[in-house]
Amino acid sequence: MSKPADHKPIVMPPATDLSRRGVLKAGLAASTLGTAALWNSADAADPKVLNYLSWPGNADPSIVGEFEKQYGVKIRIKEYVGGDQMMAVVNQSPPGTFDVVLADAEYMHLLKAADFIEPLDPADYPLKDLWPEFQKFPLHWFDGKLYGVMLDFGYLGLSYNTKAFTPKEVSSYSVMWSEKAKGKVGFFDWYLPSMGCISLSNGNRPPFDLDKAKFEALKKKMFSLKPQASGFYTIADIFSSMTNGRAQLIPGIGEWITLGLRTSGVPVDTIIPEEGGLQYTESLSIVKGTSKRDLARKFIQYSLTPRAQVAMATKVDNRKSIPSMPAWKLLNDTKPQEAKLLRMELKGPNVMDEYKAKKIQLRQLPKQQSIEDWNDLWSQFKSL
Repeated sequence: MSKPADHKPIVMPPATDLSRRGVLKAGLAASTLGTAALWNSADAADPKVLNYLSWPGNADPSIVGEFEKQYGVKIRIKEYVGGDQMMAVVNQSPPGTFDVVLADAEYMHLLKAADFIEPLDPADYPLKDLWPEFQKFPLHWFDGKLYGVMLDFGYLGLSYNTKAFTPKEVSSYSVMWSEKAKGKVGFFDWYLPSMGCISLSNGNRPPFDLDKAKFEALKKKMFSLKPQASGFYTIADIFSSMTNGRAQLIPGIGEWITLGLRTSGVPVDTIIPEEGGLQYTESLSIVKGTSKRDLARKFIQYSLTPRAQVAMATKVDNRKSIPSMPAWKLLNDTKPQEAKLLRMELKGPNVMDEYKAKKIQLRQLPKQQSIEDWNDLWSQFKSL
């Protein structure tokens, strides 16, 4: 594949990111992967093919089959694992290669800087159907223009073994430094969520906007935690270590992991400690240079329909929170047990409570340091 002619390349550090959809790669619940139509460069210009750059699993027929049937097209997915890997694909792809991209919202400004995505007309999308907190999501807007639409989200806090720790004990990240937790604190081997939660534990709000003194304090806080560590884990390792009890506390992950384990009988849960948690957000954008802009727009519109949103939320292998209020109603009407499990009940406590209580900070890339600075510090921490 030739070097892009028009995109502005963004230099990224080596990918260390194996985040949540890596569970699919890990083969732990990947039944849907084999049925998705994988991307082929020969399909790029085919008007009956929508080329989709995305995390694995998002072009499963259970999610996009209705769209394909309705519009008489096929969706071909080019899968990546991690934002850094996505940016590498972007840097290597000529304009027109992809039509739609799904990205973690904190990477959208890099996509914008690379001239890879185009502005969207807000009137084209049912933004008023989203929870008010998400109707003008800050990571989607640049210079007053919309570049992305929220597809789903989730919270990252402290996941724990419920036989080893009580909810009261894990109500603060400080439990990770307790004698009881010595040798039992596992780490998701991705600097961004892991350091983000440690930064929260150090009182930093927002956790990724640190001056020199706060960054140095974060370093000391991290290094003081190393004696408590049981290991640094990929997604597959997180599942096994939480199942066999090798790791009894893990910061920076959430219900996207523990829900699946819990429903399988593993005694684990996730809490947003009093110091707060992080929100990951997955967003859809139209790729600049596509010859299928209208089809791409229709795909994003379809993805926000209640039926598509419910399908996304209830994927057995990777349940998620969704932003559409009509989709919440449909979920409660048709799958009340799923609504309860996912904490998306319309009556009673739900996942919006932590957001409204201002306990949630958006996961973002570092503000005052480079990505390399944070990656380097993470590598130092691991090598202690």
